[in-house]
Amino acid sequence: MKGYQMKAALVIVGVIGVLTMIGCATAPKSAQGKADIEQDTDAALAKARLSDPTLVDVFSRAAGYAVFPSVGKGGAGFGGAYGKGVLYEQGYAVGYCDLSQATIGFQLGGQAYTEIIVFETKQNVENFKQGKFHFDAQATAVALKSGAGANATYTNGVAVFTMDEAGLMYEATVGGQKFTYQGKK
Repeated sequence: MKGYQMKAALVIVGVIGVLTMIGCATAPKSAQGKADIEQDTDAALAKARLSDPTLVDVFSRAAGYAVFPSVGKGGAGFGGAYGKGVLYEQGYAVGYCDLSQATIGFQLGGQAYTEIIVFETKQNVENFKQGKFHFDAQATAVALKSGAGANATYTNGVAVFTMDEAGLMYEATVGGQKFTYQGKK
């Protein structure tokens, strides 16, 4: 390996290590931190419902949904993404979750977006809670726009919606994301 390739590889290993350590702290430690993430997810859900009123029906029929109000994603050759969120069942917050993703390939820049994962069945929710859930490399999300919820299709028991934080819509690749979950105490 050339010197710059070795340095880049070491930086990526460091980033993955930091993401892994951050990922171990799924639930916010303080009561205020828990209230803040729940408030952020409520605001993200309100914005999503405003962007696409058909999501109300999608959420009411779903066994559960995980909302990540702010996922940060960036890279320069190698990259990663991280976000914290809340898992809902029957419209109630039941626990905290986070997502992490490491990527290799051509990429430059960064973005922040909201991600909502809708679970079709109770078993899909349980798989998520038990850490048996991740996206394969080819997984993509549906850009949230008016009517997207009405046309939502589940793949392997989940439907994924994304929305950038400014309210503009776009498509996102979610392949390779991994998740952790911690129930409310």
